[in-house]
Amino acid sequence: LERQLVLQNLMRERQTAMQIAWTREFLKYFGTFFGLAAVVLITGAIKRKNPAVLLPMLPLSFVFSYQYDMGYGTLLQRIKGEAENILDTQSTLLELPKGPLTFEDLEKIRISQSKFFIEK
Repeated sequence: LERQLVLQNLMRERQTAMQIAWTREFLKYFGTFFGLAAVVLITGAIKRKNPAVLLPMLPLSFVFSYQYDMGYGTLLQRIKGEAENILDTQSTLLELPKGPLTFEDLEKIRISQSKFFIEK
């Protein structure tokens, strides 16, 4: 059981590391797009003398900020803190519908599924 727990923790750490690495890689491409879009939109706003041309920068800046916070900021630490808060103070939110699965529930499901496949 201890080995299984260690293995599960290692897999979780690797998955989290992959998620962070993916976010950082995505940020490189999105950052380039965001920079080019900013230059084009600012140039367009100046040439047309219309600041409304800059409007697409608003949602793009939110996406860029989120990705940066996820890859290099403290987003994961804040998420972890909130998850710990939920576990400590709001554990009723984590209850499964109809309660936790039991061995008997699994056996009923297994038997009903095996009958389903045998009858057909």
